[in-house]
Amino acid sequence: MDWNKIKTIFIITFLILDIFLLVQFLQKRNDSQVELMTETSVEEQLEADKITYVDLPKEQIKETYISGKSRVFKEADLKGLRDQTASLSNTNTMLYAKLKEPISVPKSDRGYFFEEFLRTYVLDGPKYKYWRIEQKEGKIYFFQQYKGKNIFHNEYAQIQMNLNDHDEIVSYTQTMLTDITELGGKDKAQNIITAIKALEALYLKNNLKSGDRVTKVELGYYTVVPYSAGIQVIAPTWHFVVNGKDDYFINAVEGQIIKMDKDNS
Repeated sequence: MDWNKIKTIFIITFLILDIFLLVQFLQKRNDSQVELMTETSVEEQLEADKITYVDLPKEQIKETYISGKSRVFKEADLKGLRDQTASLSNTNTMLYAKLKEPISVPKSDRGYFFEEFLRTYVLDGPKYKYWRIEQKEGKIYFFQQYKGKNIFHNEYAQIQMNLNDHDEIVSYTQTMLTDITELGGKDKAQNIITAIKALEALYLKNNLKSGDRVTKVELGYYTVVPYSAGIQVIAPTWHFVVNGKDDYFINAVEGQIIKMDKDNS
């Protein structure tokens, strides 16, 4: 056996391995530097365009897709509702309620008022969060939440209250998702894009104009696979409000801008 040849082969093998590991290290370092440069560049471009924004979450967040199915309400659910008459849809997945006496919506402290209303009059009311009043439509919208985050614009997970001409709540409809599960479980949670990356996507698609102000940013969920076979798939989603009135939603896993249907705008 030629030990000199064997020794030479080992030396060459380890040298190749060292070179491979060095290349991998340099590649990762370059990737990190490029990402940092990109984020810095985005911030500089926004500043140059006089686009300002509230403080953005900077920590790396892990999330999963979730799924759920429509709750099937029961007649027994209606018995605990106070000061109202209620009925169910043909599929029992929507609850209709009419208040016995209209309840006036105050001009101030509406957040506290809506929390109390949900707690007092609505089945599992604390699971929902006030979204906004559409004065022209005479409607108030509430979204169901999962772990403190809104499930945005999901017709199977919301409350829609109806107002009369005196800004009084007279009736409402309710839907709810149940059996909400994290797809793949917590072990499958993955890093989502950062808020600044989501903002970059809006900027590059010309959704942000010079002088705009991003007035709100929050993380929630938005449906990516519509209701089918009794369930739907819902993705972690960044929500931005621009100039206090325009809503934009970015898939926090894939970075795509979510186009809303007119009915959900």
